Amino acid sequence: MFKKWFGKQQPKEEMITAPLDGTIVPLEDVPDPVFAQNMMGDGIAIDPADGDVVAPVDGEIIQLFPTKHAIGLRSAAGVELLIHVGIDTVSMNGEGFTAYVKAGDRVKRGDRLLSVDLPLVREKAKSAVTPIIITNGDALKSLERKAEASAKKGETVLFHVKMK
Repeated sequence: MFKKWFGKQQPKEEMITAPLDGTIVPLEDVPDPVFAQNMMGDGIAIDPADGDVVAPVDGEIIQLFPTKHAIGLRSAAGVELLIHVGIDTVSMNGEGFTAYVKAGDRVKRGDRLLSVDLPLVREKAKSAVTPIIITNGDALKSLERKAEASAKKGETVLFHVKMK
């Protein structure tokens, strides 16, 4: 009751937009069984058209991998997301990746998170396909996918999520 009067109410719904421009790829078509079989969580993937990665939600950076190939965010509603740029990109040891944020930073939808040298990723990694995974699916009441063939970063809605 006091939270209602004095505290900030946490939203119960979230629209998650594309962090990259590109072609949408079903998760089961990602060339890595960890992602394709939903072992990390449910989600979608994008075959990127360029190397700019932006925040898909307003929230906080909860993890930036030392190799900068993956980033974790928590939205204002509590949705936890993993953006994993490419497949087997960890072996690049950060080569071709530039981060503009660090763990603990607050971001707004559309803020630049990373830039990626896509030609280098396509040359050195297994794939440039980038999974966007909801890692705390147990906290969701519902997950509605939006059917699109292509994604525009910061604009195309990938998911509409309701929290428990």
